[in-house]
Amino acid sequence: MSDIDTVFTQAKFADGSYSTIAVSGGFIASITSGSDPAPAAAETIDLAGTLVIPSFVEGHIHLDTSFYGDVWRSHVPYSNGFNVQERVAIQADNMAKAAPMAERAKSQLELCLGHGSTRMRSHVMIDGSVGLKSLETILAVREAHRDVMDIQLVAFPQSGILRSPGTPDLLDAAFDLGADVIGGLDPGGFDRDVEKHLDVVFGIAERRGVDVDIHLHDPSMLGIFEIEQICARTRALGMQGHVAISHAYSLGDVGVDVVQRTAETLAVSGVAIMTNAPGARPFPPVKVLRAAGVTVFGGCDNIRDSWWPYGDGDMLGRAMMIGYRSGFNTDEDLTLAFDIVTSGGAKALRLDDHGLRVGAKADFVAIDAPHVPQAVIDLPKRRAVYKNGRLVARDGEIVRKA
Repeated sequence: MSDIDTVFTQAKFADGSYSTIAVSGGFIASITSGSDPAPAAAETIDLAGTLVIPSFVEGHIHLDTSFYGDVWRSHVPYSNGFNVQERVAIQADNMAKAAPMAERAKSQLELCLGHGSTRMRSHVMIDGSVGLKSLETILAVREAHRDVMDIQLVAFPQSGILRSPGTPDLLDAAFDLGADVIGGLDPGGFDRDVEKHLDVVFGIAERRGVDVDIHLHDPSMLGIFEIEQICARTRALGMQGHVAISHAYSLGDVGVDVVQRTAETLAVSGVAIMTNAPGARPFPPVKVLRAAGVTVFGGCDNIRDSWWPYGDGDMLGRAMMIGYRSGFNTDEDLTLAFDIVTSGGAKALRLDDHGLRVGAKADFVAIDAPHVPQAVIDLPKRRAVYKNGRLVARDGEIVRKA
């Protein structure tokens, strides 16, 4: 009896070749030429020449704060320009009126899954006001969906670390419950003390043996200074490849010489940068960063929450957004945008078992497009999403429920 569970025939790869994918135990057992005889298997699925791509990696999302699946909530504008503290207060008020968190998180997770994401990193708010309750809820959601989505959870101090009494201890306790990554938030702009903030973040990272992912909205040279300090601590602890900075708006505020210098520091330090190419804000020049050797990855970030009403959970759409705002037009550039939401995310999240190769998880999407550059532009709706070699969503609809 064959140990191959499923064989997928006539899978068109990004290079235009046709292949047969054999899956065993949820992993890719072999990839052979489409002209060769297919191995025996319990089930054979003909992909009929559709483009097969790695599933998307949703590298930055907030499952606990989205209102997707809840009633429409009109956006409350800033009173006087972008202000994180003000937005956090608005969010707290909205959350008090929202539908149960587990329901909203499930709706958002399934939205992302339907578009083709099977790997995810979600930040979960932890502070003195909510304690560990949000984390406990999202941990339960993760467990309920473990067969369809792999989720890393970031212990995220949305209200700061130093300004929110008890938060350092709560962040540390999050790892006894099952958090995976320690987060941070604007050490200078929010907590007003870069070094003490980073002492807590990297102290927990070292003690608990976990990765770091810090939200950094602080602009211009303040943000650049914070990036330099994060990089210095990363090197000092030997954490290259284990640290990410989300947003890093400052890299879009400064001159080319500063960007180049900082990009080189990031590359040497092995610190990744996440961008969602947000609205009317400057954001990191991803092509410059990638050319310097920096890992750049993407995420939808906020989806229909207190920060903005936008977001559809489609990482292919996010690739298009990153490409559009970056002025990407060539096939090479569009492929780079695609890489940011697939391989880039896998590298930043240290998902060594992700991709279309033997030994990787059989997580892929069969999509109605002739090749990757056109997929980024067309955003085709016809998609079949496979997790561990099993169909979990088709054309945006979930077919395998948690």
